[in-house]
Amino acid sequence: MAVTAVTIQTMHSAETLSQFSTIDALMQGIYDGPATFGDVKRYGDFGLGTVNHLDGEMLALDGIFYQITGDGRVHVIPDKAKTSFATVVFFQPEHRASLPKISSFRGLQSWLDRHLGSRNYFWSVRIHGTFSMVRVRSISSQKHPYRPLAEVAKSEAVFERRNVTGTLVGFRSPPYIRGINVPGYHFHFLSDDKTMGGHVMGCSLIQGKAEWACHRTFQMKLPDDPAFRRADFSEHDAEALKSAEQ
Repeated sequence: MAVTAVTIQTMHSAETLSQFSTIDALMQGIYDGPATFGDVKRYGDFGLGTVNHLDGEMLALDGIFYQITGDGRVHVIPDKAKTSFATVVFFQPEHRASLPKISSFRGLQSWLDRHLGSRNYFWSVRIHGTFSMVRVRSISSQKHPYRPLAEVAKSEAVFERRNVTGTLVGFRSPPYIRGINVPGYHFHFLSDDKTMGGHVMGCSLIQGKAEWACHRTFQMKLPDDPAFRRADFSEHDAEALKSAEQ
């Protein structure tokens, strides 16, 4: 049966959050995915993830996909490069608000909790502002045999910048998504001068603006490869994920 233009529009609408692979696959060391970033761009212009071989952190902003490698440098990702995990949307903010001075990453999340809606939906969040401090991490490219993410994260590179202007790109995912994505908040950062970024571990905000949107449609594309087919996902290690994320 032919796919109609209406169906295609629905699959790629701003309400739809699209994901490639699962967080538990990444946790188990499945770092090679078949999707190219050219493919991913068909599903969103805003999001986060990683590059094959776990080669740094990925952030998509205004349709440009950036890679922050283990040395902290920022690169534009070519369409032919591949990803082992990505979450993207076509970002069309439904709400906007000015942010007050916020002294911690936890405080920022608490502010968002008071302004976002139900925890049972997905929310995309974009925050642009001036930060008194941002602490981020990135992981260097891995080689076979791949170690689990919780082990690799122990050797992550951590970078901190003070008085920097930039953008947080992220999502708040519902609690029932455990094993598929990261429940709660997940943010990556990119400085305005494109010299610094990564997975956010901490921040404090001087001033800024938040934009957010709700996503009630979720679709996922799973890798078709031997490592994924053999993996055992019957158990989810929440503590290992928390360790890897923090």
